Order: sequence, then structure tokens, then C-alpha cells
Amino acid sequence: MNKQSGFTLIELAIVLVIIGLLLGGVLKGQELINSAKVKNMASDFRNIQVQVYSYQDKFKALPGDDKAAINHVGATSNGDGDGVIEGVWNSTTQTDETYIFWQHLRLAGLATGSTTLGDATYQPTNTEGGVIGVQSNPNKTISGLSGSYAICSTGILGKFVKQLDATMDDGNTATGAMMAAEAVSGTAAATAVVSAGSSPSIVDSQKYVVCMAF
Repeated sequence: MNKQSGFTLIELAIVLVIIGLLLGGVLKGQELINSAKVKNMASDFRNIQVQVYSYQDKFKALPGDDKAAINHVGATSNGDGDGVIEGVWNSTTQTDETYIFWQHLRLAGLATGSTTLGDATYQPTNTEGGVIGVQSNPNKTISGLSGSYAICSTGILGKFVKQLDATMDDGNTATGAMMAAEAVSGTAAATAVVSAGSSPSIVDSQKYVVCMAF
């Protein structure tokens, strides 16, 4: 009679160990990817502030609002020079200061990206593909957000929102200089969503807009 062949307990144990190691590696890899995404998003918020201040220091004007941007950097158009970056943060209107803001920065060599108005890649995006923008009057983005300007970034998963706020602010997405909301128009103040402790709260799998005042 032929003996039946099969796996021994040792062989099964080895297979299970290998599967465990593979799963652990996958999970760790995903954790590293997520961590890198949050770091990139945090860099977006930090870098834009530096770019604005650098432009001000060099030209004594705000990007987008610069009334001499044509002479300063060869821009398509000037701003009105009133000290306000007019328009909503996610504007696609090519005459809005919030839109030409990016052209001014890029032509000044302070940011990378297309300088052609209307180009498909003109508006900057975060690592999740959400639009990033800047506008004056942060309180018109999310209620209670105070400062001179606001940077807003959309399409950010709740789990990243909480990590961002813990990294850059007070850990509460409804208070401080960084807040989150389900939708932010830029013309009226949205309601902030808290990260934990009450309802409604941030849902890890849902996407939000994060705005930071400076």
C-alpha cells in the first residue's frame, strides 16, 4: 500500500510563521506609507507659510495681491495691492488673487509647478490628490479659525486629519490654528468637526478639508 503524503506539524508551523512575517511586513509597509503621507501633508502647510513670508520679504507684497507682479516676476497679471489675497482658496477663476497666487510664487522661484494659468496641473494637490489653496480671512473657511490667512487642503482621510492635528496643533480638530470640516467653501464659515469625545466626530474612512491659519 502507498503511504499518504502530507505536511508535518513542523512544516505547517514554518508555513504559518512565513505567512505571519509576510502579513506583518505588509502592515508595517502600509504604516510607513501612511506616515509618509502625513509628513508630506504637514510639509505642504509649513512650506506655503515660508513661501508667503519669503515673497513678502523679497518684494514687500503678498503673492497674488502684488500690484507690481508683472515687473517683479513676469506674471500674467498684478494684484490690487490692498493687503488681502482676494478670492476663495479653491478658486478656478483666473483673475482671482487666490488663483494667481501660485503663479506669483512659482515665477519668483519659491514654489514648483506650472506657471500657465488654466493648465491641468496648475492647482497644487496633496498626496491624496486633494486641492490645496490659500485665502485671506480664515474665519470664512472654518468657524473660529483666526489669523490673517488660511491654507486649506481637501480630500484628507479622517485618520490622517487626526495625525496632522496632533503633529502640528493641539490634537483637537475643532480648536486651535488647524481645524477640519466636512466641506469648506471659503465664502462662509464651515462647522469644525471634533477629533474625538463627542458627536459628530472625525471618521477615519471619511474625507475632510483641513485648514490652518497663520
